Amino acid sequence: MRRLLLAGIAVALMATPALAANYRFVIVPKAMNNPFFDFARDGCQKRAKELGNIECIYKGPVEHEPATQAQIIQDFVTQKVDGLAISVADVAAMTKSIEAATAAGIPVITFDADAPGSKRIAYIGTNNKEFGVALGKQLLKLRPDGGKYAMVSGGPGAKNLAERVDGVREALKGSKWTEVAGSPTFCNDDPALAVQQMTDVRTSTPDLAAIVPIGGWPMFAPEGFKAFASRSKKDIDSGKFTLVVADTLKMQLELLRDGYANALVGQRPFEMGEKAMDTLLAIKKGEKVPEIVYTGLDLVTKDNVAQMLK
Repeated sequence: MRRLLLAGIAVALMATPALAANYRFVIVPKAMNNPFFDFARDGCQKRAKELGNIECIYKGPVEHEPATQAQIIQDFVTQKVDGLAISVADVAAMTKSIEAATAAGIPVITFDADAPGSKRIAYIGTNNKEFGVALGKQLLKLRPDGGKYAMVSGGPGAKNLAERVDGVREALKGSKWTEVAGSPTFCNDDPALAVQQMTDVRTSTPDLAAIVPIGGWPMFAPEGFKAFASRSKKDIDSGKFTLVVADTLKMQLELLRDGYANALVGQRPFEMGEKAMDTLLAIKKGEKVPEIVYTGLDLVTKDNVAQMLK
């Protein structure tokens, strides 16, 4: 009887379908020294753990280096990973990398920064034109009297950042705001350089009324940003100088709370990481996925910063 029972169990085990295959999905940021992408990593890893059959691998260039990003992606293509989610540092370079991955049978989506002319299957992230418009409208709301303003951007080859710049300009078109020559500057996602560029433009244009960093880079060096803002604190408090900054990471919320900026317009990188895993898994299952998934924006001022920090 015991032998018959054991034999029955063995047959049942052989008939049981194999467990779902484990997938290795990779999230590739523009730069790993940018804390914005830490939240995308955390969202990716949380969702992978919830799904149970996915490994979330997080790797990119330490600094904003499109050539290094392309090489990292080629390495993952060679390793035959199961899917790639890329924040595109340079559209031209990454279009070639995406084509190579696709040719190798690896599905590719983009997040945060898109390459819409490439063979990527989907984009997950912010509507960057609307993001720029929101930044410009917030400046206009705070300072309808206008003045001279400058923008700080990241990499010149990033399409998402170019769209934000266009959005700010669109929002301020026809207003009393005038963009200074040399704007935007490009910090290549380097926080210290972003702070230095803000200092330089403030020095070269004494009557500058506002700076709008279209990414959170200068605030990612909180002590440097605080030192910069402290030198203009009286003007910030009196409304003569305005700082409207993109993103809403914790250190940025704290700087806003303490009076070192006027407003933040934030993205949702954690959600980008989560949705990247859901989308790649759906693709591997042969499901149809939406080409564009927008994750929304958050507007933060002194009136709601305490709630956001909670």
